[in-house]
Amino acid sequence: MIIVPVKEGENIERALKKFKRKFEKTGIVRELRSRQAFSKPSVTKRDQQKKAVYKQRLQNNEE
Repeated sequence: MIIVPVKEGENIERALKKFKRKFEKTGIVRELRSRQAFSKPSVTKRDQQKKAVYKQRLQNNEE
């Protein structure tokens, strides 16, 4: 459960923005989308390897 402390007289939009930020950090939406369709373990492993190669290239380009 996500709890967002709201101060006295705080704007509702600001409280909603805090809630959305906390909700994004939990990763619930990402997990729900990944559970909608089954992907084979070999496909997930291949995707993880692609992401790792991409991150490695970014790090090498910075140096």
